Amino acid sequence: MRVATKGLTIASAALIAFLTLWESGGKTVNTVYADRLAGGLPTVCNGITKHAYTKRPIIVGDYWTDEECHKAEEHVITYTQTKLSKCMPYASQEAFDAITSLAHNMGVDRVCRTSRAVRLINQGKEAEGCRAIAFGEDGKHVWSTSDGKYYRGLHNRRLDEMKMCLREVN
Repeated sequence: MRVATKGLTIASAALIAFLTLWESGGKTVNTVYADRLAGGLPTVCNGITKHAYTKRPIIVGDYWTDEECHKAEEHVITYTQTKLSKCMPYASQEAFDAITSLAHNMGVDRVCRTSRAVRLINQGKEAEGCRAIAFGEDGKHVWSTSDGKYYRGLHNRRLDEMKMCLREVN
């Protein structure tokens, strides 16, 4: 069921579990590391980077407590979903969470501005929009590259986001 995004759950349990699985393999990473897929971008917790609008600097080698990670992640998810709700006014919870994961990984401004999936979901074509998370109109992989190089792991994440998105549709 598609509803106004204002009626959806922000930081749903399903989304948090999904992000934890894909960002850190199911266990929060408390020590800041240089993410090779992000060009060495310092990353901590479950995908928190300097682009996540945190107040604390993210410096490789620094240690973040579970509480600091939880607060930063809650802030980032709320920020992302608030921005998404403006570019994606109607969606199912599953589609909203799936696109949130895409935006968490690829940037909310970029996803709102360029995502075919968001455009299709906004047109009421949710199933087609869900498939557009992982595949272009030509059937080729989308949102699965870093620095122009294809990564199977990124495509696997897109496939899982697509499956999450399609749960309510099917």
